[in-house]
Amino acid sequence: MTALRQSYVHGASDMPLIGETIGRFFTEAARRWADRPALIVRHQGLRFTYAELDREIDRLAKGLLALGLEPGDRVGIWSPNNAEWVMTQFATAKAGLILVNINPAYRVTELDYALNKVTCKALILAERFKTSDYTAMLRSLAPELDRSAPGRLDAGRLSHLKWAVTLGKDALPGMLRFSDLMERGGEGKAARLEEIGARLQFDDAINIQFTSGTTGHPKGATLSHHNILNNGFFVGEAMRLTPEDRLCIPVPLYHCFGMVLGNLACVTHGAAMVFPGEGFDPLATLETVAEERCTGLHGVPTMFIAEMDHPDFKRFDLSSLRTGIMAGSPCPIEVMKRAVATMNLGEITIAYGMTETSPVSFQSSTSDPLERRVSTVGRIHPHVEVKIVDAEGRIVPPGTPGELLTRGYPVMLGYWDDEARTAEAIDPAGWMHTGDLATLDEEGYCNIVGRIKDMVIRGGENVYPREIEEFLYRHPKIQDVQVIGVPDDRYGEELCAWVKLRPGETVTGEDIRAFCDGQIAHYKIPRYYRFVDEFPMTVTGKIQKFVMRERTIAELGLKAAKTA
Repeated sequence: MTALRQSYVHGASDMPLIGETIGRFFTEAARRWADRPALIVRHQGLRFTYAELDREIDRLAKGLLALGLEPGDRVGIWSPNNAEWVMTQFATAKAGLILVNINPAYRVTELDYALNKVTCKALILAERFKTSDYTAMLRSLAPELDRSAPGRLDAGRLSHLKWAVTLGKDALPGMLRFSDLMERGGEGKAARLEEIGARLQFDDAINIQFTSGTTGHPKGATLSHHNILNNGFFVGEAMRLTPEDRLCIPVPLYHCFGMVLGNLACVTHGAAMVFPGEGFDPLATLETVAEERCTGLHGVPTMFIAEMDHPDFKRFDLSSLRTGIMAGSPCPIEVMKRAVATMNLGEITIAYGMTETSPVSFQSSTSDPLERRVSTVGRIHPHVEVKIVDAEGRIVPPGTPGELLTRGYPVMLGYWDDEARTAEAIDPAGWMHTGDLATLDEEGYCNIVGRIKDMVIRGGENVYPREIEEFLYRHPKIQDVQVIGVPDDRYGEELCAWVKLRPGETVTGEDIRAFCDGQIAHYKIPRYYRFVDEFPMTVTGKIQKFVMRERTIAELGLKAAKTA
Protein backbone atom coordinates (compact mmCIF):
# COMPACT_ATOMS: atom_id res chain seq x y z
CA MET A 1 0.00 0.00 0.00
CA THR A 2 1.29 3.45 -0.95
CA ALA A 3 1.97 5.70 2.04
CA LEU A 4 -0.70 8.34 2.53
CA ARG A 5 0.21 11.90 1.64
CA GLN A 6 -2.86 13.32 3.36
CA SER A 7 -5.39 12.00 5.87
CA TYR A 8 -7.86 10.55 3.39
CA VAL A 9 -8.69 6.88 2.82
CA HIS A 10 -11.28 5.01 0.76
CA GLY A 11 -12.18 1.34 1.01
CA ALA A 12 -11.70 0.28 -2.60
CA SER A 13 -13.06 -3.27 -2.88
CA ASP A 14 -13.85 -5.86 -5.52
CA MET A 15 -16.49 -7.33 -3.20
CA PRO A 16 -19.83 -5.82 -4.22
CA LEU A 17 -22.39 -4.30 -1.90
CA ILE A 18 -25.53 -6.34 -1.24
CA GLY A 19 -28.36 -4.87 -3.28
CA GLU A 20 -31.26 -6.51 -1.42
CA THR A 21 -33.66 -5.76 1.41
CA ILE A 22 -33.14 -7.45 4.75
CA GLY A 23 -36.33 -9.48 4.34
CA ARG A 24 -35.39 -10.96 0.99
CA PHE A 25 -31.85 -11.62 2.18
CA PHE A 26 -33.06 -13.43 5.31
CA THR A 27 -35.46 -15.61 3.34
CA GLU A 28 -32.61 -16.72 1.09
CA ALA A 29 -30.27 -17.21 4.07
CA ALA A 30 -32.87 -19.48 5.69
CA ARG A 31 -32.98 -21.61 2.53
CA ARG A 32 -29.22 -21.74 2.25
CA TRP A 33 -28.52 -22.64 5.87
CA ALA A 34 -31.88 -24.22 6.73
CA ASP A 35 -30.65 -26.78 9.26
CA ARG A 36 -27.86 -24.72 10.78
CA PRO A 37 -28.39 -23.21 14.27
CA ALA A 38 -29.55 -19.61 13.91
CA LEU A 39 -30.63 -18.41 17.35
CA ILE A 40 -29.84 -19.71 20.83
CA VAL A 41 -31.31 -17.82 23.80
CA ARG A 42 -29.96 -19.39 26.97
CA HIS A 43 -32.13 -17.64 29.56
CA GLN A 44 -35.31 -18.57 27.65
CA GLY A 45 -34.19 -22.10 26.79
CA LEU A 46 -34.91 -21.47 23.10
CA ARG A 47 -33.14 -22.81 20.02
CA PHE A 48 -34.02 -22.23 16.37
CA THR A 49 -32.47 -23.38 13.13
CA TYR A 50 -32.50 -20.88 10.27
CA ALA A 51 -35.56 -22.58 8.73
CA GLU A 52 -37.42 -22.59 12.06
CA LEU A 53 -36.56 -18.97 12.79
CA ASP A 54 -37.69 -17.90 9.32
CA ARG A 55 -41.08 -19.54 9.89
CA GLU A 56 -41.50 -17.76 13.24
CA ILE A 57 -40.48 -14.44 11.70
CA ASP A 58 -43.02 -14.86 8.90
CA ARG A 59 -45.75 -15.65 11.44
CA LEU A 60 -44.91 -12.46 13.33
CA ALA A 61 -44.73 -10.36 10.15
CA LYS A 62 -48.20 -11.58 9.12
CA GLY A 63 -49.48 -10.87 12.63
CA LEU A 64 -48.21 -7.29 12.43
CA LEU A 65 -49.95 -6.81 9.10
CA ALA A 66 -53.16 -8.20 10.61
CA LEU A 67 -53.10 -5.29 13.07
CA GLY A 68 -53.63 -2.97 10.13
CA LEU A 69 -50.06 -1.71 10.04
CA GLU A 70 -48.82 -0.50 6.67
CA PRO A 71 -45.29 -0.24 5.19
CA GLY A 72 -43.58 2.83 6.63
CA ASP A 73 -45.49 2.71 9.94
CA ARG A 74 -43.29 2.89 13.02
CA VAL A 75 -43.22 0.00 15.52
CA GLY A 76 -41.37 0.57 18.78
CA ILE A 77 -39.69 -2.16 20.79
CA TRP A 78 -38.90 -1.53 24.45
CA SER A 79 -37.32 -4.62 25.90
CA PRO A 80 -34.09 -6.22 27.05
CA ASN A 81 -32.52 -8.99 24.96
CA ASN A 82 -34.73 -11.95 24.09
CA ALA A 83 -35.89 -14.08 21.16
CA GLU A 84 -38.90 -11.83 20.57
CA TRP A 85 -36.60 -8.85 20.00
CA VAL A 86 -34.66 -10.74 17.32
CA MET A 87 -37.86 -11.94 15.63
CA THR A 88 -39.28 -8.41 15.67
CA GLN A 89 -36.13 -7.04 14.03
CA PHE A 90 -36.55 -9.28 11.00
CA ALA A 91 -40.37 -9.40 10.92
CA THR A 92 -40.66 -5.61 10.70
CA ALA A 93 -38.06 -5.64 7.90
CA LYS A 94 -40.09 -8.20 5.94
CA ALA A 95 -43.31 -6.23 6.43
CA GLY A 96 -41.73 -2.90 5.47
CA LEU A 97 -42.32 -1.47 8.95
CA ILE A 98 -39.78 0.86 10.57
CA LEU A 99 -38.45 -0.59 13.81
CA VAL A 100 -37.89 2.01 16.54
CA ASN A 101 -35.31 0.90 19.11
CA ILE A 102 -36.20 2.23 22.55
CA ASN A 103 -33.50 2.16 25.20
CA PRO A 104 -34.41 -0.30 28.01
CA ALA A 105 -33.14 2.31 30.48
CA TYR A 106 -35.66 4.96 29.34
CA ARG A 107 -38.16 6.27 31.83
CA VAL A 108 -41.52 7.97 31.36
CA THR A 109 -40.39 11.33 29.96
CA GLU A 110 -37.97 9.73 27.51
CA LEU A 111 -40.56 7.20 26.36
CA ASP A 112 -43.10 9.99 25.87
CA TYR A 113 -40.62 11.90 23.70
CA ALA A 114 -39.53 8.89 21.62
CA LEU A 115 -43.02 7.59 20.83
CA ASN A 116 -44.31 11.02 19.87
CA LYS A 117 -41.21 12.10 17.95
CA VAL A 118 -41.56 9.27 15.43
CA THR A 119 -45.35 8.81 15.89
CA CYS A 120 -45.21 5.12 16.77
CA LYS A 121 -48.39 3.27 15.85
CA ALA A 122 -47.50 0.14 17.81
CA LEU A 123 -45.26 -0.64 20.77
CA ILE A 124 -43.94 -4.06 21.72
CA LEU A 125 -42.78 -4.04 25.33
CA ALA A 126 -41.51 -6.30 28.07
CA GLU A 127 -43.49 -6.28 31.30
CA ARG A 128 -40.44 -5.35 33.36
CA PHE A 129 -36.65 -5.48 33.51
CA LYS A 130 -34.57 -4.90 36.65
CA THR A 131 -36.10 -1.81 38.31
CA SER A 132 -38.15 -0.83 35.25
CA ASP A 133 -41.86 -1.63 35.23
CA TYR A 134 -42.52 -0.97 31.55
CA THR A 135 -46.25 -1.61 31.54
CA ALA A 136 -46.78 0.69 34.53
CA MET A 137 -44.79 3.47 32.85
CA LEU A 138 -46.76 3.10 29.63
CA ARG A 139 -50.02 3.14 31.58
CA SER A 140 -48.96 6.37 33.32
CA LEU A 141 -48.67 7.96 29.87
CA ALA A 142 -51.80 6.31 28.51
CA PRO A 143 -54.23 5.60 31.37
CA GLU A 144 -56.86 5.16 28.64
CA LEU A 145 -55.47 1.62 28.18
CA ASP A 146 -57.56 0.49 31.18
CA ARG A 147 -60.80 1.16 29.30
CA SER A 148 -59.67 0.38 25.75
CA ALA A 149 -59.92 -2.77 23.70
CA PRO A 150 -56.58 -3.82 22.15
CA GLY A 151 -56.00 -1.77 19.00
CA ARG A 152 -58.54 0.88 19.90
CA LEU A 153 -56.37 3.06 22.11
CA ASP A 154 -57.22 6.76 21.97
CA ALA A 155 -54.66 8.34 24.30
CA GLY A 156 -54.37 12.07 24.75
CA ARG A 157 -50.59 12.11 25.26
CA LEU A 158 -49.83 9.34 22.76
CA SER A 159 -52.29 10.22 20.03
CA HIS A 160 -50.64 8.06 17.32
CA LEU A 161 -50.24 4.88 19.39
CA LYS A 162 -52.95 2.30 18.71
CA TRP A 163 -51.43 -1.03 19.69
CA ALA A 164 -49.53 -2.08 22.81
CA VAL A 165 -48.17 -5.63 22.68
CA THR A 166 -46.76 -7.14 25.87
CA LEU A 167 -44.19 -9.93 25.97
CA GLY A 168 -45.63 -11.22 29.23
CA LYS A 169 -47.95 -14.20 29.67
CA ASP A 170 -50.72 -12.30 31.46
CA ALA A 171 -53.50 -10.54 29.58
CA LEU A 172 -53.39 -6.85 30.54
CA PRO A 173 -56.12 -4.26 29.96
CA GLY A 174 -55.87 -2.63 26.53
CA MET A 175 -52.84 -4.70 25.52
CA LEU A 176 -52.36 -7.64 23.19
CA ARG A 177 -50.08 -10.51 24.20
CA PHE A 178 -47.15 -11.26 21.88
CA SER A 179 -48.20 -14.91 21.77
CA ASP A 180 -51.64 -13.85 20.52
CA LEU A 181 -50.05 -11.55 17.93
CA MET A 182 -48.17 -14.54 16.54
CA GLU A 183 -51.51 -16.28 15.91
CA ARG A 184 -53.25 -13.33 14.26
CA GLY A 185 -51.75 -13.39 10.80
CA GLY A 186 -52.78 -16.74 9.39
CA GLU A 187 -52.21 -17.76 5.81
CA GLY A 188 -54.57 -15.03 4.63
CA LYS A 189 -51.75 -12.50 5.09
CA ALA A 190 -49.13 -14.58 3.26
CA ALA A 191 -49.93 -13.06 -0.13
CA ARG A 192 -49.90 -9.56 1.35
CA LEU A 193 -46.49 -10.17 2.92
CA GLU A 194 -45.12 -11.46 -0.37
CA GLU A 195 -46.53 -8.49 -2.26
CA ILE A 196 -44.96 -6.03 0.19
CA GLY A 197 -41.61 -7.84 0.03
CA ALA A 198 -41.55 -7.53 -3.75
CA ARG A 199 -42.25 -3.79 -3.54
CA LEU A 200 -39.72 -2.79 -0.88
CA GLN A 201 -36.51 -1.06 -1.93
CA PHE A 202 -33.19 -1.42 -0.14
CA ASP A 203 -32.95 2.35 0.34
CA ASP A 204 -36.21 2.40 2.31
CA ALA A 205 -35.98 3.40 5.97
CA ILE A 206 -36.08 0.33 8.20
CA ASN A 207 -34.76 1.36 11.61
CA ILE A 208 -34.71 4.40 13.91
CA GLN A 209 -32.14 4.50 16.71
CA PHE A 210 -32.10 7.30 19.24
CA THR A 211 -28.64 8.69 19.84
CA SER A 212 -27.88 9.79 23.36
CA GLY A 213 -26.73 13.39 23.41
CA THR A 214 -25.25 15.40 26.26
CA THR A 215 -27.66 18.25 25.61
CA GLY A 216 -31.14 18.50 24.18
CA HIS A 217 -33.43 15.64 23.16
CA PRO A 218 -32.09 12.43 21.60
CA LYS A 219 -32.00 12.39 17.80
CA GLY A 220 -33.63 9.61 15.80
CA ALA A 221 -30.96 8.33 13.42
CA THR A 222 -32.86 6.77 10.52
CA LEU A 223 -31.19 3.83 8.80
CA SER A 224 -32.03 1.87 5.65
CA HIS A 225 -31.87 -1.82 4.70
CA HIS A 226 -28.80 -0.95 2.60
CA ASN A 227 -27.09 0.81 5.51
CA ILE A 228 -27.23 -1.91 8.12
CA LEU A 229 -27.34 -5.10 6.02
CA ASN A 230 -24.09 -4.22 4.25
CA ASN A 231 -22.44 -3.01 7.43
CA GLY A 232 -23.31 -6.26 9.19
CA PHE A 233 -21.90 -8.21 6.25
CA PHE A 234 -18.56 -6.42 6.15
CA VAL A 235 -18.24 -6.60 9.95
CA GLY A 236 -18.64 -10.36 9.67
CA GLU A 237 -16.09 -10.48 6.86
CA ALA A 238 -13.51 -8.74 9.05
CA MET A 239 -14.12 -11.39 11.73
CA ARG A 240 -13.96 -14.20 9.12
CA LEU A 241 -17.34 -15.56 10.23
CA THR A 242 -18.63 -18.81 8.72
CA PRO A 243 -21.65 -21.06 9.37
CA GLU A 244 -19.45 -22.92 11.86
CA ASP A 245 -19.26 -19.90 14.16
CA ARG A 246 -21.34 -19.19 17.24
CA LEU A 247 -21.26 -15.59 18.38
CA CYS A 248 -22.03 -14.75 22.01
CA ILE A 249 -23.90 -11.42 22.12
CA PRO A 250 -24.20 -9.94 25.65
CA VAL A 251 -24.49 -6.35 24.34
CA PRO A 252 -27.96 -4.72 24.07
CA LEU A 253 -30.04 -5.38 20.96
CA TYR A 254 -31.51 -1.89 20.99
CA HIS A 255 -28.08 -0.60 20.00
CA CYS A 256 -26.24 -1.13 16.69
CA PHE A 257 -23.67 -3.26 18.50
CA GLY A 258 -26.25 -5.96 19.17
CA MET A 259 -28.53 -5.81 16.14
CA VAL A 260 -25.93 -5.04 13.43
CA LEU A 261 -22.48 -6.16 14.63
CA GLY A 262 -24.20 -9.10 16.31
CA ASN A 263 -27.34 -10.25 14.48
CA LEU A 264 -26.68 -9.03 10.96
CA ALA A 265 -23.02 -10.10 11.02
CA CYS A 266 -24.24 -13.61 11.88
CA VAL A 267 -27.18 -13.78 9.46
CA THR A 268 -25.06 -12.66 6.51
CA HIS A 269 -22.65 -15.54 7.17
CA GLY A 270 -24.93 -18.33 8.43
CA ALA A 271 -23.46 -18.13 11.93
CA ALA A 272 -25.44 -18.65 15.15
CA MET A 273 -26.62 -15.75 17.33
CA VAL A 274 -26.18 -16.72 21.00
CA PHE A 275 -27.70 -14.64 23.81
CA PRO A 276 -26.58 -15.34 27.39
CA GLY A 277 -29.21 -13.22 29.18
CA GLU A 278 -31.59 -10.28 29.20
CA GLY A 279 -28.82 -7.91 30.19
CA PHE A 280 -25.11 -8.21 30.74
CA ASP A 281 -23.92 -10.53 33.49
CA PRO A 282 -20.27 -11.63 33.45
CA LEU A 283 -20.94 -15.05 34.98
CA ALA A 284 -23.81 -15.86 32.59
CA THR A 285 -21.62 -14.77 29.67
CA LEU A 286 -18.73 -17.00 30.71
CA GLU A 287 -21.09 -19.93 31.31
CA THR A 288 -22.70 -19.46 27.90
CA VAL A 289 -19.38 -19.29 26.05
CA ALA A 290 -18.23 -22.50 27.74
CA GLU A 291 -21.51 -24.44 27.41
CA GLU A 292 -22.27 -23.46 23.81
CA ARG A 293 -18.64 -23.58 22.67
CA CYS A 294 -18.92 -20.06 21.30
CA THR A 295 -16.24 -19.02 18.84
CA GLY A 296 -16.88 -15.28 19.10
CA LEU A 297 -17.65 -12.80 21.87
CA HIS A 298 -18.72 -9.18 21.67
CA GLY A 299 -18.49 -6.55 24.37
CA VAL A 300 -17.46 -3.10 25.45
CA PRO A 301 -14.19 -2.85 27.40
CA THR A 302 -15.95 -2.75 30.78
CA MET A 303 -17.65 -6.07 29.96
CA PHE A 304 -14.38 -7.81 29.14
CA ILE A 305 -12.85 -6.40 32.33
CA ALA A 306 -15.77 -7.74 34.40
CA GLU A 307 -15.44 -11.18 32.80
CA MET A 308 -11.68 -11.43 33.28
CA ASP A 309 -11.90 -10.16 36.87
CA HIS A 310 -14.72 -12.55 37.86
CA PRO A 311 -13.58 -14.75 40.77
CA ASP A 312 -14.58 -17.92 38.88
CA PHE A 313 -12.97 -16.87 35.60
CA LYS A 314 -10.26 -19.55 35.59
CA ARG A 315 -12.68 -22.46 35.89
CA PHE A 316 -14.27 -21.83 32.48
CA ASP A 317 -13.02 -23.52 29.32
CA LEU A 318 -12.85 -20.70 26.78
CA SER A 319 -10.70 -22.61 24.30
CA SER A 320 -13.44 -22.47 21.65
CA LEU A 321 -13.15 -18.67 21.41
CA ARG A 322 -11.40 -17.19 18.40
CA THR A 323 -12.77 -13.78 17.53
CA GLY A 324 -15.23 -11.07 18.49
CA ILE A 325 -15.38 -7.32 18.72
CA MET A 326 -14.35 -4.95 21.49
CA ALA A 327 -15.98 -1.61 20.78
CA GLY A 328 -18.58 0.88 22.02
CA SER A 329 -16.01 3.10 23.74
CA PRO A 330 -12.24 3.56 23.44
CA CYS A 331 -10.54 0.19 23.96
CA PRO A 332 -7.59 0.32 26.37
CA ILE A 333 -4.51 -1.36 24.91
CA GLU A 334 -3.77 -3.28 28.11
CA VAL A 335 -7.32 -4.65 28.28
CA MET A 336 -7.06 -5.84 24.68
CA LYS A 337 -3.76 -7.58 25.30
CA ARG A 338 -5.14 -9.25 28.41
CA ALA A 339 -8.24 -10.50 26.53
CA VAL A 340 -6.03 -12.00 23.83
CA ALA A 341 -3.81 -13.69 26.40
CA THR A 342 -6.41 -15.00 28.88
CA MET A 343 -9.58 -15.54 26.81
CA ASN A 344 -8.08 -17.21 23.72
CA LEU A 345 -9.22 -14.24 21.61
CA GLY A 346 -6.28 -14.31 19.26
CA GLU A 347 -8.41 -12.93 16.39
CA ILE A 348 -10.43 -10.34 18.30
CA THR A 349 -11.03 -7.14 16.38
CA ILE A 350 -11.61 -3.52 17.26
CA ALA A 351 -14.38 -1.61 15.51
CA TYR A 352 -15.07 2.11 15.38
CA GLY A 353 -18.12 3.98 14.20
CA MET A 354 -21.30 5.69 15.30
CA THR A 355 -25.02 5.01 15.12
CA GLU A 356 -25.36 7.50 12.27
CA THR A 357 -22.96 5.42 10.15
CA SER A 358 -24.67 2.06 10.65
CA PRO A 359 -22.28 1.97 12.69
CA VAL A 360 -18.81 0.76 11.59
CA SER A 361 -16.39 2.64 9.35
CA PHE A 362 -13.05 1.29 10.67
CA GLN A 363 -12.23 -2.20 11.88
CA SER A 364 -9.07 -4.14 12.53
CA SER A 365 -8.61 -7.42 10.70
CA THR A 366 -7.90 -10.82 12.24
CA SER A 367 -4.71 -10.82 10.14
CA ASP A 368 -3.43 -7.46 11.38
CA PRO A 369 -0.36 -7.69 13.62
CA LEU A 370 -1.39 -7.79 17.29
CA GLU A 371 0.29 -4.45 18.00
CA ARG A 372 -1.80 -2.83 15.27
CA ARG A 373 -4.98 -4.47 16.55
CA VAL A 374 -4.51 -3.32 20.12
CA SER A 375 -3.25 0.17 19.37
CA THR A 376 -5.56 1.31 16.53
CA VAL A 377 -9.14 0.82 15.33
CA GLY A 378 -7.83 -0.73 12.13
CA ARG A 379 -8.31 0.39 8.56
CA ILE A 380 -11.21 1.68 6.51
CA HIS A 381 -14.16 -0.62 5.78
CA PRO A 382 -14.89 -1.54 2.15
CA HIS A 383 -16.85 1.05 0.15
CA VAL A 384 -16.38 3.75 2.82
CA GLU A 385 -14.46 7.04 2.66
CA VAL A 386 -12.94 8.95 5.58
CA LYS A 387 -10.99 12.17 5.82
CA ILE A 388 -9.49 13.94 8.83
CA VAL A 389 -9.91 17.73 8.78
CA ASP A 390 -8.86 20.75 10.81
CA ALA A 391 -11.17 23.41 12.25
CA GLU A 392 -11.38 25.09 8.82
CA GLY A 393 -12.35 21.85 7.08
CA ARG A 394 -8.99 21.27 5.37
CA ILE A 395 -7.55 17.76 5.19
CA VAL A 396 -4.58 17.41 7.57
CA PRO A 397 -1.30 15.54 6.99
CA PRO A 398 -0.95 11.93 8.24
CA GLY A 399 -0.46 11.71 11.99
CA THR A 400 -2.13 15.07 12.66
CA PRO A 401 -5.26 15.10 14.87
CA GLY A 402 -8.48 16.44 13.41
CA GLU A 403 -12.18 15.70 13.12
CA LEU A 404 -13.09 12.41 11.44
CA LEU A 405 -15.63 12.70 8.58
CA THR A 406 -17.27 9.65 6.95
CA ARG A 407 -18.96 9.28 3.55
CA GLY A 408 -20.48 6.34 1.70
CA TYR A 409 -23.21 3.69 1.93
CA PRO A 410 -23.26 3.57 5.79
CA VAL A 411 -24.26 7.23 6.28
CA MET A 412 -27.80 7.43 7.67
CA LEU A 413 -30.76 8.78 5.74
CA GLY A 414 -30.98 11.56 8.33
CA TYR A 415 -32.43 12.38 11.74
CA TRP A 416 -36.15 11.64 11.77
CA ASP A 417 -38.24 14.79 11.23
CA ASP A 418 -35.27 17.05 11.96
CA GLU A 419 -33.87 18.67 8.83
CA ALA A 420 -31.89 21.28 10.74
CA ARG A 421 -29.90 18.79 12.83
CA THR A 422 -29.45 16.54 9.80
CA ALA A 423 -27.94 19.47 7.87
CA GLU A 424 -25.59 20.17 10.80
CA ALA A 425 -24.35 16.57 10.75
CA ILE A 426 -24.19 15.81 7.02
CA ASP A 427 -22.66 18.48 4.80
CA PRO A 428 -23.63 19.17 1.15
CA ALA A 429 -20.88 16.84 -0.10
CA GLY A 430 -22.36 13.94 1.89
CA TRP A 431 -19.77 13.85 4.67
CA MET A 432 -20.99 12.83 8.13
CA HIS A 433 -19.27 14.97 10.77
CA THR A 434 -18.61 12.59 13.67
CA GLY A 435 -17.33 14.98 16.32
CA ASP A 436 -14.50 12.50 17.00
CA LEU A 437 -10.84 13.49 17.01
CA ALA A 438 -8.64 11.02 15.16
CA THR A 439 -5.36 10.49 13.36
CA LEU A 440 -4.52 8.42 10.28
CA ASP A 441 -1.01 7.07 9.92
CA GLU A 442 0.73 6.66 6.56
CA GLU A 443 -0.50 3.06 6.24
CA GLY A 444 -4.13 4.08 6.79
CA TYR A 445 -4.53 2.81 10.34
CA CYS A 446 -6.80 5.03 12.42
CA ASN A 447 -6.40 6.04 16.03
CA ILE A 448 -9.26 7.71 17.90
CA VAL A 449 -7.80 10.46 20.04
CA GLY A 450 -11.06 11.45 21.71
CA ARG A 451 -14.14 13.59 21.28
CA ILE A 452 -13.78 17.19 20.20
CA LYS A 453 -15.81 18.10 23.27
CA ASP A 454 -13.55 15.98 25.51
CA MET A 455 -10.26 17.53 24.39
CA VAL A 456 -8.67 19.51 27.22
CA ILE A 457 -6.79 22.75 26.55
CA ARG A 458 -4.43 23.28 29.48
CA GLY A 459 -2.36 26.44 29.36
CA GLY A 460 -2.56 26.50 25.56
CA GLU A 461 -1.60 22.81 25.19
CA ASN A 462 -4.07 20.42 23.55
CA VAL A 463 -4.34 17.39 25.82
CA TYR A 464 -6.09 14.20 24.70
CA PRO A 465 -7.49 12.27 27.69
CA ARG A 466 -7.27 8.97 25.79
CA GLU A 467 -3.45 9.19 25.69
CA ILE A 468 -3.25 9.68 29.45
CA GLU A 469 -5.73 6.88 30.12
CA GLU A 470 -3.65 4.49 28.03
CA PHE A 471 -0.57 5.32 30.12
CA LEU A 472 -2.39 4.98 33.47
CA TYR A 473 -3.68 1.53 32.49
CA ARG A 474 -0.07 0.37 32.85
CA HIS A 475 -0.23 0.97 36.61
CA PRO A 476 -0.47 -2.50 38.19
CA LYS A 477 -3.07 -1.43 40.77
CA ILE A 478 -5.41 0.40 38.37
CA GLN A 479 -8.25 -1.64 36.87
CA ASP A 480 -9.98 1.15 34.96
CA VAL A 481 -9.49 4.90 34.56
CA GLN A 482 -11.14 7.87 32.88
CA VAL A 483 -9.61 11.33 32.49
CA ILE A 484 -11.59 14.57 32.14
CA GLY A 485 -10.93 18.29 32.03
CA VAL A 486 -12.22 20.63 34.75
CA PRO A 487 -12.08 24.45 35.01
CA ASP A 488 -8.96 26.11 36.40
CA ASP A 489 -8.33 29.82 37.02
CA ARG A 490 -4.66 29.65 36.06
CA TYR A 491 -4.51 27.21 33.15
CA GLY A 492 -8.07 27.41 31.85
CA GLU A 493 -8.48 23.67 32.40
CA GLU A 494 -6.85 21.04 34.58
CA LEU A 495 -6.96 17.26 34.44
CA CYS A 496 -8.85 14.98 36.80
CA ALA A 497 -8.52 11.18 36.78
CA TRP A 498 -11.36 8.99 37.97
CA VAL A 499 -9.67 5.78 39.09
CA LYS A 500 -11.10 2.33 39.74
CA LEU A 501 -8.57 0.16 41.58
CA ARG A 502 -8.20 -3.59 41.41
CA PRO A 503 -9.92 -5.42 44.31
CA GLY A 504 -8.00 -5.13 47.57
CA GLU A 505 -5.55 -2.52 46.31
CA THR A 506 -4.89 0.94 47.76
CA VAL A 507 -3.10 3.86 46.16
CA THR A 508 -3.06 7.64 46.54
CA GLY A 509 -3.05 10.49 44.08
CA GLU A 510 0.56 11.19 45.05
CA ASP A 511 1.47 7.59 44.20
CA ILE A 512 -0.03 7.98 40.74
CA ARG A 513 1.71 11.32 40.18
CA ALA A 514 5.01 9.66 41.07
CA PHE A 515 4.22 6.87 38.61
CA CYS A 516 3.70 9.48 35.88
CA ASP A 517 6.67 11.68 36.74
CA GLY A 518 9.36 11.45 34.07
CA GLN A 519 7.21 9.16 31.94
CA ILE A 520 4.76 11.66 30.42
CA ALA A 521 4.93 15.43 30.01
CA HIS A 522 4.21 17.36 33.20
CA TYR A 523 1.13 19.06 31.74
CA LYS A 524 -0.42 15.64 31.06
CA ILE A 525 -0.18 14.51 34.69
CA PRO A 526 -3.63 14.84 36.32
CA ARG A 527 -3.88 17.31 39.18
CA TYR A 528 -7.00 15.79 40.74
CA TYR A 529 -7.88 12.17 41.52
CA ARG A 530 -11.18 10.55 42.42
CA PHE A 531 -11.23 6.91 43.51
CA VAL A 532 -14.51 5.29 42.54
CA ASP A 533 -16.18 1.88 42.33
CA GLU A 534 -17.89 2.65 39.02
CA PHE A 535 -18.28 5.26 36.32
CA PRO A 536 -21.51 6.87 35.14
CA MET A 537 -22.34 5.23 31.85
CA THR A 538 -25.10 4.48 29.40
CA VAL A 539 -26.69 1.03 29.18
CA THR A 540 -24.36 0.24 26.25
CA GLY A 541 -21.28 0.89 28.37
CA LYS A 542 -20.36 4.32 27.05
CA ILE A 543 -18.75 6.46 29.70
CA GLN A 544 -20.65 9.69 30.37
CA LYS A 545 -17.76 12.10 30.81
CA PHE A 546 -20.05 15.10 30.96
CA VAL A 547 -21.65 13.63 34.11
CA MET A 548 -18.20 13.03 35.61
CA ARG A 549 -17.22 16.61 34.83
CA GLU A 550 -20.37 18.03 36.45
CA ARG A 551 -19.89 15.97 39.61
CA THR A 552 -16.21 16.83 39.90
CA ILE A 553 -16.85 20.55 39.47
CA ALA A 554 -19.54 20.43 42.15
CA GLU A 555 -17.48 18.39 44.62
CA LEU A 556 -14.33 20.50 44.21
CA GLY A 557 -16.24 23.80 44.12
CA LEU A 558 -14.57 24.82 40.86
CA LYS A 559 -15.54 27.73 38.65
CA ALA A 560 -14.80 28.25 34.99
CA ALA A 561 -11.80 30.41 34.23
CA LYS A 562 -12.53 34.00 33.27
CA THR A 563 -12.04 34.79 29.61
CA ALA A 564 -11.72 38.05 27.79
